[in-house]
Amino acid sequence: MELDGKKVLVIGAARSGVAAAQFLAERGATVALNDCKPLEEWNSEALELKTKNVGLLAGDVPMWLLDQTELVVLSPGVPTNLIPVRYAERAGAEVIGEVELAARFLRGKIAAITGSNGKTTTTTLVGELLKEAGLNVQVGGNIGTPLISLVASSRDDGWTIAEISSFQLETTKEFHPQVATVLNVTPDHMDRYEHFTDYAAAKHRIFRNQTNADTAVLNADDETTRSWADSLRAKVVCFSVRRELERGIFLREKSEIVLRDEGTERALIRRNEILLPGLHNAENVMAAFAVGIACGANLNSMRETVKSFRAVEHRLEFVAEVGGVRFYNDSKATNVDAALKALEAFAEREGRIVIILGGRGKGASYAPLAPLLRERGRALVLIGEDADRIENELGNDAAAVERAADIGDAVRRAHAATQTGDIVLLAPACASFDMFTGYEHRGREFKKAVENLRLENSRLTESVSAKF
Repeated sequence: MELDGKKVLVIGAARSGVAAAQFLAERGATVALNDCKPLEEWNSEALELKTKNVGLLAGDVPMWLLDQTELVVLSPGVPTNLIPVRYAERAGAEVIGEVELAARFLRGKIAAITGSNGKTTTTTLVGELLKEAGLNVQVGGNIGTPLISLVASSRDDGWTIAEISSFQLETTKEFHPQVATVLNVTPDHMDRYEHFTDYAAAKHRIFRNQTNADTAVLNADDETTRSWADSLRAKVVCFSVRRELERGIFLREKSEIVLRDEGTERALIRRNEILLPGLHNAENVMAAFAVGIACGANLNSMRETVKSFRAVEHRLEFVAEVGGVRFYNDSKATNVDAALKALEAFAEREGRIVIILGGRGKGASYAPLAPLLRERGRALVLIGEDADRIENELGNDAAAVERAADIGDAVRRAHAATQTGDIVLLAPACASFDMFTGYEHRGREFKKAVENLRLENSRLTESVSAKF
């Protein structure tokens, strides 16, 4: 792809947009970076691009600029149906995303992982599996490091492990992962997609350019992904926690993960050797094994790596124990299915669950949470914009409901509602942008509030002990 002298408009001045604009400018393109926010609200990295021959444009894009634009690069959060995007495309500009741009320059092979839930844990684990097996590997994409930033470090003999969102897949054209994985497809981002089938179709694009020399990894327990198995050109490897498969990776009797291929079986790992809690994490481990095998990693090496792999930050992350109550941070549970999986991870443990829910809703029903909350929940502590809707859909029928003003208040109210042996779980089932800059910010503030509670409780205990 020739960039020297090309007139490019990058829309979205967040992490991936900044990385794309810098990459393009360094290769001789004439670049304008646009964002709807006023310049004073742009981050410092975006503003610094002005010194690197990138034009900065806040607000609406003028038509004369769209008429001259040859390439539009969209950030993931920018909908493809925006009027400036459609205008530029009709005027003859190519419209792609940062992932597609990166794919045209990355050297080596790509293993791409998507799904409604579990992407980051699986992507991180695959990166560790390949690294510990001695393969050259780098990890990026939706996980935090834009793929375009990995072009310079990519190698012909290496693997790029990419977490890819549905938003990023919408703007792919030539993107061709040699290993492509869809972990699950459950209702998410219904505030962006008109129908669930539109969302599923975006996920399916990950297989668009695969050939029979490639590998597709699918969840056999997910109705949507299972239905794709017979229509893909790539070799399909399925995984299941619910049943034994004639070919693939499955969980036998809820205790052992087994690989079966062409009539032969091999035990991969026992479930009690996996440090990650929950059946959904067993799925993530199976998917990671399937990807690792397709990339050529040694099975024995992968087994040992899985045994020592711990939860990624903000994914069922143990925070602290305060007065006999354990606090867990699953701020990445930004949809209802993810919150349900978080609850299920603790369903077999002693004690009951106080869950902190709420934030900016995505249009999905909260009703699927009700049965497990009735069975295992002690209380719901609600925060954020969608608190009214959550209370209306779940109410006191599922568990006692409390309202909190902020995350610190939520932690205090949650702890006050517990009994010794209970669990406080932050699994909001919502996006975070009504109160925080992102789920990471929400998770960090939750951990900070738990630590403050722990210190207060410790001082109180010391004060009482001193009196006796």
